[in-house]
Amino acid sequence: MLGDGCLETQNKGRTYRLKVEQSIAHKAYVEHLYEQFRDWVLTEPKSKTKVSKGCSSDSVAFQTLSHEAFRFFAHQFYKDAKKSVPKLIHRWLTPKALAYWFMDDGSIKSKESKAVILNTHCFSASEIALLINVLRESFSLDAKPRMQTDGCQIFISGRSYEAFAELINPYLIESMRYKLPPPRRT
Repeated sequence: MLGDGCLETQNKGRTYRLKVEQSIAHKAYVEHLYEQFRDWVLTEPKSKTKVSKGCSSDSVAFQTLSHEAFRFFAHQFYKDAKKSVPKLIHRWLTPKALAYWFMDDGSIKSKESKAVILNTHCFSASEIALLINVLRESFSLDAKPRMQTDGCQIFISGRSYEAFAELINPYLIESMRYKLPPPRRT
């Protein structure tokens, strides 16, 4: 939920469905997520083309059934129909969850610096501060906000790269390993 996944309701919050969509380049990742939610999905991931401002982009997506089981997560991760960071995120942000967040919405700033970027543009400054605090307190990562023209990202210093990589490496799927280059040579 910290990445690109979203929950939506069609009946004023009685039930919700999870929607997952990524660039066609991440088709294997979407298929992996589909396998995780297979029991909740009626149709396999579908490719689609969007045209916006004269540019087209290809993506692949799926959505789950609408079900009351997703309501708990919607109540935690949405306020006034806007995605938000729950106050109890420290309980749910495990190394596995961090790996999925990175695969979904993270990158390495550059192979030279090994700094990690987590895109958090849709979150408020206080929510980003909460996430940074969890990254520092729970995982001892050197994290700070990084302002961009379109919002704020979380910047994890290259000094924390090895610790970050060790945390998430067991959970990365093969097709997303390119996002995490090999450790620095010493």
